[in-house]
Amino acid sequence: MMKMILRKVHICFYVVSVALSYFLLWPFFYYFSRKPERFRALNGVRRFWAIMSSAFAGIFYKFEYEQAIDWGKTYIICPNHTSNLDISAMCILVNSNCSFMGKQELEDGLVTGLFFRTVDIPVNRDSKMSSFRAFKKASDRLQNGVSMIIFPEGGISDTYPPQLGPFKNGPFRLAIDLKIPVIPVSSANAWQILWDTGTKHGSRPGLCKFKVHKPVETAHLTIDDADALRDEVFEIMSRDLKPGGAVSTFA
Repeated sequence: MMKMILRKVHICFYVVSVALSYFLLWPFFYYFSRKPERFRALNGVRRFWAIMSSAFAGIFYKFEYEQAIDWGKTYIICPNHTSNLDISAMCILVNSNCSFMGKQELEDGLVTGLFFRTVDIPVNRDSKMSSFRAFKKASDRLQNGVSMIIFPEGGISDTYPPQLGPFKNGPFRLAIDLKIPVIPVSSANAWQILWDTGTKHGSRPGLCKFKVHKPVETAHLTIDDADALRDEVFEIMSRDLKPGGAVSTFA
């Protein structure tokens, strides 16, 4: 009981930390979000915000790289998704101009709305037209050197502990169509620190571990290989996660 109370108190503290730091940085977010040529700077401020808001709540991030990543190149980054902390982690990880693709509801969020009306791309996955427009916009961004962060599961699992869910085909068809490498990212234990939004199980201070796998090249693939690419990325990530929960095998 006491442990749960402490976790509930901590999630309140974390939410206040995110909200307060957002409003302190809002003038910078607003200015840099006004023009696409400022989006690179906007991502820099967002990266600082992710580090600062998490650190105030005692949450930190560790990335283990299978090989060094050249962030001067363009990628589609595909992390598994178990926690809102995954978003902060990707802001910190991707040290280049980037955009998230996420559910349309984020466009109306108090904190997320500014980003999903500017630098990020909202998508209604229940609408084929919305999905088409979103992936067309993502294609344009990629062709202009902007990396895309797409959670291939399409959302956070409703099961607890979370398990790696089926992947959508969209990111992999896009990667093959544009010959863009895919970087799988395995979340090691973020769900143990904060699962989903944290409203049900609360949160706690801790170190979130992520493994950044080497890029999967797509230059040699055709659109008929999209399912095989999806399955390859799924297998890479699932090997790093123990059955029954997102717990990494790396130290």
